[in-house]
Amino acid sequence: MILSAIAAKLKRRSKTDFKGRHFEAALIVQAVSWYLRYPLSYRDIEELFLERGLEVDHSTLNRWVLAYAPLIEKRLRHFRKPHCGSIRIDETYVKVRGEWRYLYRAIDKHGSPVDFLLSAKRDLDAAKRFFRKMLEDQPLLAPDRIGTDAAGPYPPAIVATRKAGLLPRMPTHYMTKHLQQGIESDHFRLKKNMPRIGGFRSFATARRTIQGFEAMLWLRKGFGFAGAWTVREQNRLLALCFGLPVTNKA
Repeated sequence: MILSAIAAKLKRRSKTDFKGRHFEAALIVQAVSWYLRYPLSYRDIEELFLERGLEVDHSTLNRWVLAYAPLIEKRLRHFRKPHCGSIRIDETYVKVRGEWRYLYRAIDKHGSPVDFLLSAKRDLDAAKRFFRKMLEDQPLLAPDRIGTDAAGPYPPAIVATRKAGLLPRMPTHYMTKHLQQGIESDHFRLKKNMPRIGGFRSFATARRTIQGFEAMLWLRKGFGFAGAWTVREQNRLLALCFGLPVTNKA
């Protein structure tokens, strides 16, 4: 019932999403979801469509991903459940124009998504921005336990966040290597589809595309409602988010 109510609300907002596009909305959503879900290049997807008699240039596919990946993330964000109160935070490396940038990520102890932030630097300011983004985004609850690695910026970032009023109480902060293995494995699931040679071409491209990768990982996990979702269930929710007819119902 909750999922249907949210989907109905998003459907009302989706009437102008594909205005001015020269291809059908369902095809665009399918192409974007393929890129975000599987380790495929734009040229791979171009060839897949060509097999079906559709000529879609790889540069067009790139524009679709940059336009709709953030929109998918924004709409699927409504479906996330509040985390369990015990979260793990870690940062992983992402290559942008040949240089390493930092992707801050958080999941709870059950693996449910909490939030993420791409940053050019790995410092106190970046950690504080991540905590602010994570805690200002309702309906997520303030954590009572935070697990991190031994990186220096985390303790002062937690204190600063508490002073800013984003944490109603001071959480327990622990640094235990084996408890971080869950989020480190989650990094791999996210990054396996990212460009491997040279990385992203710009910071803006990386930020927008990673929004889609994160959202598709949320979708694959099923938001913690009933375990991992099948591809058919994932596509059904994507279709509902964009007001598209649901295919392959059987």
